[in-house]
Amino acid sequence: MTPPVVEMSGIGRVFPGPPRVEAVRDVDLSVAQGEYLSIIGPSGSGKSTLLNLLGLLDRPSHGVYRLDGVDVSTLSERRRTRVRGERIGFVFQAFHLLPHRSVLENVELSMIYRRVPRKERTARAVATLERVGLGHRLDFDPITLSGGERQRVAIARALVAQPSLLLADEPTGNLDSGNAASVLNLFDELHAEGITLAVITHDDGVSARAQRRVRIVDGVMSDVVPAGVVA
Repeated sequence: MTPPVVEMSGIGRVFPGPPRVEAVRDVDLSVAQGEYLSIIGPSGSGKSTLLNLLGLLDRPSHGVYRLDGVDVSTLSERRRTRVRGERIGFVFQAFHLLPHRSVLENVELSMIYRRVPRKERTARAVATLERVGLGHRLDFDPITLSGGERQRVAIARALVAQPSLLLADEPTGNLDSGNAASVLNLFDELHAEGITLAVITHDDGVSARAQRRVRIVDGVMSDVVPAGVVA
């Protein structure tokens, strides 16, 4: 039986202060392979802390986190960095693209530190950009693209390494409604292709597109809301 991509058990994160802040409290979370999950909550609810824990950017104060069946809670920093690079793709509200590098180069650069041969880098980057509908923009600079197109480049950069988990943090926060809809439609397509997605958002409309929704309030994952229902 295939293990969940994400399996968190009793995960907590405490910042000692003063004052002491319990940002995430005893979270149990399982995300199956190919699942599309949204994590919704207001500002200060613990979403960002949970994102950092899911993405191996921070360590839990207690609890166990298994990624693809491997306990990553106690790995060395070197090993965590390697696992993060190999198994997790990130998409942020700010696109973080290099403005004076072409679209193709921005996607290729994400593979350099993984020591992917140049010819393979180019082939994979082209294929991934075509997958997100930007095969006709390979030589463009990011500053010439719309916000939605830039976010698609960022998604291609995250996907090109074929991660186990795609984490998106407020991915439509800098987009107008038309470009936001385009990005969310792309997430629907990726989900249909079997990509495992976790989208962190404060927006009920964005959250409702997911297959499954969970809400975090004051660090507590308090409920699961069926898709299409606004809590």
